[in-house]
Parts: sequence; C-alpha cells; structure tokens
Amino acid sequence: MVSSFDGTELAIHRMGSGRPVLLLHGLFSNAEMNWIKFGHAQKLADTGFEAIMPDLRAHGESGAPHDPASYPDDVLAKDVLALVDALGLDDFDLVGFSLGARTSARAVISSLTPRKLVLSGMGLEGLAGWRKRSAFFIDAIDRFDEVKRGDPAFMAVSFMKTMRVDRVAARLLLQSVADTVPDQLAALTMPTMVLCGDKDQDNGSAPKLAETLPDATYVEIPGTHMSSVTEGALGDALVEFLNESAEA
Repeated sequence: MVSSFDGTELAIHRMGSGRPVLLLHGLFSNAEMNWIKFGHAQKLADTGFEAIMPDLRAHGESGAPHDPASYPDDVLAKDVLALVDALGLDDFDLVGFSLGARTSARAVISSLTPRKLVLSGMGLEGLAGWRKRSAFFIDAIDRFDEVKRGDPAFMAVSFMKTMRVDRVAARLLLQSVADTVPDQLAALTMPTMVLCGDKDQDNGSAPKLAETLPDATYVEIPGTHMSSVTEGALGDALVEFLNESAEA
C-alpha cells in the first residue's frame, strides 16, 4: 500500500524487475483484471520491465472513502502524482486503459513526465466529453437494481456486479474526473502510442486522437472496448512499443 496525498491507501501490484512501467486500469476494473489476468504484465516482465499496477481509488483493494471531500477535481491524477513521488520514479513509462488513459493524460497535463506514454481504449471525443460519459455510468449506478437485459446500462451493471464495485465511492469518483480539451493535449509531447480495438468506438476516434497529439502513433488490435483487454495483441503491442523506448 502507498498513502496518497490525502492519506487514502492505494494498493500496488508489481511484477518483474527492470525499467518501471506504470499501468493504470479502466473504470470499475482493477490491476488484476486489466493487466495480470490476460498476461500483459507477464509479457512486460519477461522482456525486462517492472510492471507497477495500482488499483485506482475506489477500485480493487484500494481505499474507497465515502466522504465527498475525498474526491476533489482530478483526484485520480493527484493520486498518480503522489504515487510516482512515493515510489521515487524518475525514469518510467506510463500506460493507461480507458479511465486509466484519461488519468494518464490528466497526470501529464499536471506535470508528470514519463519517457513514453500509451493511451489505450481512448479517442479524442472521449477525453473531451467525459461529462456525457460519466452521466451514463451515474445513471447505471442510480438504477442499479432496476436494470434488465436489453437496457443500454445492462453491461455496465453486470460488470459492476462482477467486480463488486462500491457504488457510493464510484459515484463520487465519476464526478471528480475532468474533461481534457484538445488544446491541453499539446502537453503530451513524449512519444505516445494510441492503442485501440478495431471495434472500439466507446470513447470516440482513436485515430483522431493520435493525429491531434504532438508525437503519436495509432496501433489497432482486435476487439471491442470490453474485449480488447483480453487480447494477447494488447500485451504484444505494449512490449514492442516500450522496448523501442528502452533501446532508444
């Protein structure tokens, strides 16, 4: 565990040794589901990296406070900055999927300087249009016990049930995430891979995001937003991109 800026405990999972790579999971998920279960962290460990995988606030084994004061604007980016400081990371890579990609972008805008950056499961509209996206999930939480198969929120509710999400904490967290307007993306100057499933439009256009960033490459893998994290191609793409960084 690492204590964040406000004392909230963040669970940290590690695998391998070598160059640090910080991996941030998606909404309602955790490090185990996004990075460990389907072998992505192991692939990184096998090729000379230390995979450092926090459970985000209100997720997994990390603290999930119910006090609204524990969810200031950009709280997840603040957590990442505190975590990097606590772990003494000064030369590392940063990878985020979905909410983790939003958090990664916000952390870089806030001053974080990873050597390489991966934004996965994210498009340009998803970064700028979080309020609409979060409203969908807040509605799913509010109607949690009423949602039936066929409802647009059914998959979100099913995943929350599978992951045993603390809905009080999750609702507070959803309201703390900030939009990122295109002008702010100029801060993401490091080499970046925009990695997305070929059937994933949940967060808008990933190719447009790559075109907007100062130094980005778009890489496509199989899958929808939910299934792309289960594909071995995700781990393979991370290894290829980050090893290019290590060899540069």
